[in-house]
Amino acid sequence: MKKLLFVVFVVLFACQSNKKESSNLKPALPPAPYFTDIKTNDVKLYPPGPGDWLSTHKEKGKSFEQFYNSKHLIPTKENNIIYLQPIGQFNSLQVKQIELVREYLEIFFQLKTKTLNNVSNDVVPKHARRIGPEEHEQFLAGFILDSVLKKEKLQNGIALMALTEVDLYPKTEWNYVFGLASYRDRVAVSSIYRLHDKSLQNKDFTLCLERLLKICSHEIGHMFGLYHCIAADCVMNGTNSLVETDEHTLRLCSNCQRKLQSGIKYNNEKRLTELEKYFNRNNLVKGVELMEKDLKSIQ
Repeated sequence: MKKLLFVVFVVLFACQSNKKESSNLKPALPPAPYFTDIKTNDVKLYPPGPGDWLSTHKEKGKSFEQFYNSKHLIPTKENNIIYLQPIGQFNSLQVKQIELVREYLEIFFQLKTKTLNNVSNDVVPKHARRIGPEEHEQFLAGFILDSVLKKEKLQNGIALMALTEVDLYPKTEWNYVFGLASYRDRVAVSSIYRLHDKSLQNKDFTLCLERLLKICSHEIGHMFGLYHCIAADCVMNGTNSLVETDEHTLRLCSNCQRKLQSGIKYNNEKRLTELEKYFNRNNLVKGVELMEKDLKSIQ
């Protein structure tokens, strides 16, 4: 059986491809001073090691001008709320993490984010379950996308992400997957099952939370048209493993921030200040350091 050790997300539908003819690009506005100031804190990516994302995926990235001229999701008065859909029986610490993810996404994207009422695991029928190679139950991730999430009719919804406590698999020949996404339909599902090493107590709670924040902001970032970043250490970097995910930052690089803000039109300094406070409250030391650097650069 083919063994999939680490894949953060398998993508069903890619974002729109880069435009090749630069002559077709309409001129974008020059970057605001904010993006120029924080660019000094961007960290260049190390050359990829064996098995890293960029060693197995030859990506070209996407300039701001290409992004600006591409079709991508922009919030409107009618569609401006991000939703989280918990599926399963979560313990008290997992419930706490889901609320912390909701709070973070609301700050990260500066858009209202709501958590829906829990859906029972019974929503996944027998034909979409299995006992996997490691002798525990798994859900078919594609079923959750196609037969659960895509049927949701959410008021003012712009993106929907499900979180499960049961492990996921994408097809019979694969051992497992951390999650699956359809960017065209703006839905995704991720499992908490493999994001902590032993339990959610103490150190593992913070580690699992940081991984969840990276995965959820990364995947919803794709829904807003952000490609994988190849220019700097960035939460939009592609990863092949949890080890690689842990090595990458929670921070959006200056160019990816510029892309996101060009569509959502939030206040950059307000977002940065709120992120710094969030990381402080939740003992995410690396995040605090990154936000403090950016705040210092714009003062």
